[in-house]
Amino acid sequence: MGSEPKRPATYEDLEAIPPNSVGEIVDGELYVSPRPALPHARAAMKLVGRLEGPFDAGEGGPGGWLLLFEPEFHLSGNALVPDVAGWRRERMPVMPEEAAATLAPDWVCEVLSSSTVVLDREKKMRAYAHEGVSQLWLVDPLQQSLEVYRLEGSHWSQLGTWKGQSLVRAEPFEVLELKLGVLWTR
Repeated sequence: MGSEPKRPATYEDLEAIPPNSVGEIVDGELYVSPRPALPHARAAMKLVGRLEGPFDAGEGGPGGWLLLFEPEFHLSGNALVPDVAGWRRERMPVMPEEAAATLAPDWVCEVLSSSTVVLDREKKMRAYAHEGVSQLWLVDPLQQSLEVYRLEGSHWSQLGTWKGQSLVRAEPFEVLELKLGVLWTR
């Protein structure tokens, strides 16, 4: 007797996971990760703090973005939760009132941790490419690095990697010089 085929994960599976975990469905499979470690949470918060004023609020910058921390979005049977995501205002002029967006972001940032690095670098990067997310950042607080990617066709093109205390101008926020070291301060 062979093993029974796995059934695709459902939104009900997501609702059943413990509140101290993050659940996602990628390619029909349920992934449950622990809440982020403190360096992960700090890097994500610092990044949002640096981008929110100039890009979301338009304070000292061009505006034109809707940035969200850990938004959930549902596309093609996936339920994805990037650490940070952004939509250009011309594509999403008003934030939906629903719990999950159904429009792919223009930019996502995944903050890597030992429990999510494989999922983020493999399955989620493929899912983001499939959905047409045009920009992707991978932030690694332990390696103190930022990798920046642009979607070209259906594949990611790496635009650069910066480490440590570098000053960075990276798509799609290249008008702002980002002091990378700010993300690693404790």
